[in-house]
Amino acid sequence: MKKRTKILFAIIGVLIVLMIGGWLYLRSQIYQPSQSAAKIAKQATTTEPQLYFKSKPKTTPEIIFYPGALVEPASYSIWAKRVATAGFPVYIVRFPMDLAVLAPNKANQIQDKTNRGYVIGGHSLGGVMASRYAKTHQKNLKGVFFLASYPDKKGSLKKTNSSVLSITATRDGVLNQSAYQKAKRYLPKQTEYAQIKGGNHAGFGSYGTQKGDRDATISDQSQQRQVAKRLIQWLHTLN
Repeated sequence: MKKRTKILFAIIGVLIVLMIGGWLYLRSQIYQPSQSAAKIAKQATTTEPQLYFKSKPKTTPEIIFYPGALVEPASYSIWAKRVATAGFPVYIVRFPMDLAVLAPNKANQIQDKTNRGYVIGGHSLGGVMASRYAKTHQKNLKGVFFLASYPDKKGSLKKTNSSVLSITATRDGVLNQSAYQKAKRYLPKQTEYAQIKGGNHAGFGSYGTQKGDRDATISDQSQQRQVAKRLIQWLHTLN
């Protein structure tokens, strides 16, 4: 009996070590914001549980943003601040382990606090999770946007009446282009498509080089400006 107990404790010990090791490994893989993005993130109203960039207008829809997998939320602060300054408050959601797939309905924490309309979007895997949320939370939904991303079948927006914007970049080495084209079947006819010439996958945030990505031929600052500009133009068209 004592021998079995020792074996059981040994197994539990090994599992705990593996879990801690896995957690530490994931943490080491998280992309950190550039100095510029980290500096602007400090201007956010709050950092828990999300970064919130206020805006003066009280009637415009609130923007809820789901970061890409393993990307620190502050990495999106540069364009988010510009969007907020243009009149649209932005919430950059913080997820467990920086993985939206672990808490896809976290937008509820923001939705529950306001009766204003909302727009939801995401980068890469964050966009997939954002579309799933939008599909099942149509009330007050004004629009959905994708940054180097697309919906899957579970997040099909084909029947939505809301506006949809899809932005990609010509130097993106991470986005699966074949899957992106096939996913258009899950988007409504009114979807707007835009492309940033010379931009890459990591440039939709500001966190340096991403594994598998191609080098951008424009500066990070330029891509941040273009992301913000295209989002603002689209947001002004929403009813």
